[in-house]
Amino acid sequence: MPSLKRIVETGLHVRDVNASIDFYQGVLGLEVIDGNERFCALSVADRDVLLLFLEGASASPIDLPGGRIPPHGSHGSIHFAFSVDVRDLPAWEQRLADNGVAIESRVQWERGGTSLYFRDLDGHLVELATPGVWSVY
Repeated sequence: MPSLKRIVETGLHVRDVNASIDFYQGVLGLEVIDGNERFCALSVADRDVLLLFLEGASASPIDLPGGRIPPHGSHGSIHFAFSVDVRDLPAWEQRLADNGVAIESRVQWERGGTSLYFRDLDGHLVELATPGVWSVY
């Protein structure tokens, strides 16, 4: 069986793409690498991509010069996590506080990892996770 290497992109559906860009740039320091009026691609550590799609804008197929992106979408809040170094947790807590982002929960995992949970503007549950959360991380 061929092997998978990693998850390349994670997509969120948001009510206001520009406000979400401001949130993810301002709070997490992500850089815009592509976008238009219906979506934005943000670089995560110059390796992964966080996609922000305007709610409903991807309900129809998107034709590109190289092919067609099938329709897709989601409803309600979802959960995803960013990897962070344990030594950076205090700085992340301060950055969230400085940006008025409340930490909803903090979990100390049995394997030694720590997770900080907070919400974005659309109610998605964002996690900052240190190594030791999973057997593979």
